[in-house]
Amino acid sequence: MYLNITQIADYLSMDELRVKSLVLQGRIRAVHDGEQYLINKEQFNTHFDQVEKYRKMIQDYLNEPIPEDIDVRDED
Repeated sequence: MYLNITQIADYLSMDELRVKSLVLQGRIRAVHDGEQYLINKEQFNTHFDQVEKYRKMIQDYLNEPIPEDIDVRDED
C-alpha cells in the first residue's frame, strides 16, 4: 500500500519535514508521481520487527538475575 508523506509521517509518528528530508536523502524509498512522493508502507515492517526484537532482547537482559558473588581470595 502506497501512502503520501503526510500519511507516512503519521504512521511513523514523525514530523513531515523529517520524512521528506529522509526521502530526498534516499534513506526512505519513494516514487514521485509528478505531484507527490508515494511511499510503500511495507518497507517499514522489517524495521518495526527489528525494533521489537531488540526491545525483547533488552527486556530479557534486564530481567536476568544477578549471579551470586563468588568469594575469591587473593593469595600473595
